[in-house]
Amino acid sequence: MKVFYSPAHTQHAPPFEIFDGGEKIIHFETPERMERILSALKATGRYELVPPTDFGLKPIETVHDPGYLHFLQTAFSEWLAEPTGYERTALLPATFPSAASRRHIPQALLGRAGYYMMDLSAPIVAGTYPAAIDSANCALSGAQFIANTAAHIPHSAFALCRPPGHHAGKANCGGYCYLNNAAIAANWLTQFGKIAILDIDYHAGNGTQDIFYERADVFSLSIHADPNLEYPYYNGYADETGAGPGLGYHRNFPLSFGSDDAHYLNTLDQAIGLIADYRPSFLVISAGMDIYDEDPLGKIHISRAGISQIGQKIAALALPTLIVMEGGYNNEALGLNICAFLEAFLEK
Repeated sequence: MKVFYSPAHTQHAPPFEIFDGGEKIIHFETPERMERILSALKATGRYELVPPTDFGLKPIETVHDPGYLHFLQTAFSEWLAEPTGYERTALLPATFPSAASRRHIPQALLGRAGYYMMDLSAPIVAGTYPAAIDSANCALSGAQFIANTAAHIPHSAFALCRPPGHHAGKANCGGYCYLNNAAIAANWLTQFGKIAILDIDYHAGNGTQDIFYERADVFSLSIHADPNLEYPYYNGYADETGAGPGLGYHRNFPLSFGSDDAHYLNTLDQAIGLIADYRPSFLVISAGMDIYDEDPLGKIHISRAGISQIGQKIAALALPTLIVMEGGYNNEALGLNICAFLEAFLEK
């Protein structure tokens, strides 16, 4: 299997995030995550690392708001130039607009930061923008590969993306995500037919939902912890099924805390049935391994054997499939977990 990967992700290494209760902690989403995955992939001898192609900004600009992209590109250099005494290792705002007060985008940098940044887990540092661009290019390169080979035996590819992307909406970052890699790749693939996105990350794919909520050419589904009790809190509910032309083309499957392999696999069967009925030309998977039982940010109990079964059930759809890396924060287990998931997609 081809694995699209760029070492540019190491430029994005926020020194901290602000966790629940206002605690300043070491950032969970670290470059070490990729090192663990790469080590596990190389140990199998069954994966080919491929650098991404530079697709330019156009595929990204068709998904994300241009004002947001400009902010993401320039925010940190503006922060360094601000005449203040604040700590300059990372940019995070302290003020966020309510829904009723989003009519204006302030001129002030910190005002724009609050406007475009959803929470305090996605600090912007000097290398964030180039790392995010290369991460998107990894997903686009994987999409191009499966599109080019779809006329033959359906192929799969793995985009080893970092930073991850599924919490990034049209005009916001959050949840460790800056550009929505899976959405950018899925949007690019729509030129070849209908697309389904299946998000199996522990947290709801609120950014992907935002991007495709009013579209019928991309059927988006997300299986995740109940947002009544878990981040991102404000999206991911079962009654959110799309709007306008997209009504019925989005589905959320919230899981209760403590859900195990059996519960998860039963829910997955429902999602797979809907995908099969939709008959997409391509499938994009937002693959978060924070569903794992021992993940520090999760509260469901999926074993490595369960992760393997999830991969087997999805692979049985026999669609050209792009697998995009999202979350997963138990670094000791992360590489083995992603290998367990990918195994079913390998050409035998």
